[in-house]
Amino acid sequence: MTRSVWLKADDTVGDWETRKRRITAGLEAGVDWVLVDEGDVEKVRELGDVKVAAFRTDADVHVMEAESDDDEPESLADAYIVGKEGEGDGTVDLPSDFSGSADLTTLRREDDRANGSYIRILSKDYEAFAEAAAHDGDHTIVVGEDWTIIPLENLIARIGDETDLIAGVTSAEEAQAAFETLEIGADGVLLDSDNPDEIRKTTEVRDEAEREKLDLVWAEVKEVERTGMADRVCVDTGSIMDHDEGMLVGSMSRGLFFVHAETAESPYVASRPFRVNAGAVHAYARTPEGGTTYLSELESGDEVQIVDQNGHTREAIVGRVKIEKRPMFRISAEYEGDRVTTLLQNAETIKVHTRAGRTAVTDLEPGDEMLIYYEDTARHFGEAVEESIIEK
Repeated sequence: MTRSVWLKADDTVGDWETRKRRITAGLEAGVDWVLVDEGDVEKVRELGDVKVAAFRTDADVHVMEAESDDDEPESLADAYIVGKEGEGDGTVDLPSDFSGSADLTTLRREDDRANGSYIRILSKDYEAFAEAAAHDGDHTIVVGEDWTIIPLENLIARIGDETDLIAGVTSAEEAQAAFETLEIGADGVLLDSDNPDEIRKTTEVRDEAEREKLDLVWAEVKEVERTGMADRVCVDTGSIMDHDEGMLVGSMSRGLFFVHAETAESPYVASRPFRVNAGAVHAYARTPEGGTTYLSELESGDEVQIVDQNGHTREAIVGRVKIEKRPMFRISAEYEGDRVTTLLQNAETIKVHTRAGRTAVTDLEPGDEMLIYYEDTARHFGEAVEESIIEK
């Protein structure tokens, strides 16, 4: 599931200068959407590249009806949201004949631009109203009042597959709860905060919620063999890696070896915490969302997956790829009777992870146990497939 962070920046949060500061903080933190009043759409476009959602109210509809086609606003929003200053936020009472059925026409009053709703959950009736309106909208924004988690649980269970469900929050902590509710979580959060640190932390929560958690396993080293020269690939990323992070690489897609980033200092070589000395050109590297790519095909701007020794993952942009001829080892390891191999450079700076901790490949011996990611599946152009493929 792709998660998103929406930033609330309509006229209820202050004047334009206040809203502008909030939006700028959101752009710097990497929010996905900014929610404003329709009159501010063009101003947001001038501030930066972000998706813009616009509130539509009765006043907006009347203005639109008075305009000719030639007077169409210069900048259109990516989504139009209804419910503000109407039934959605309690300004107008719910229809007296509401019996559990509604769509966006209940909110938009003949406004055919609307494709999302904004509803404050003021009571059980508003929860039902949100559920009904969600069937007709691409986006459903719900803001809890006295109760937050229980209505969100109900809506996730009932409409989770029919709309992008966006939960109103005021902090990163609330955002994390929204993303974890029912172990499924909301599709996104609408953050109402001026605090740049809170905005940044909320985008970090989003990123963490989207990331894979891999089950790394211990494989027994069977052979460490000198193989001569080969074209070796160093992957230099645009990110600083921690001491326990690296990449998953290997000659066989079903068994990828955990190789540490060059974060350790040595008497002869300075640390390169942005670099993974990843192996020979033919080898696979794991990419975000579970794919693989050949090391030889990586280039600046591509994404690779960074993983730590506990299986937590994140994404990194490739800044540079260095290919040079170097002496290599062939490392063979066995997991549950299956042998997997890879080629790694014969150098003390290349480290893998064994039961003893970070271990230079030059110190590896048969009988050591090292971390790998094992996936009993074949791959075709980097995608997992259900077919029989033999790799030796």
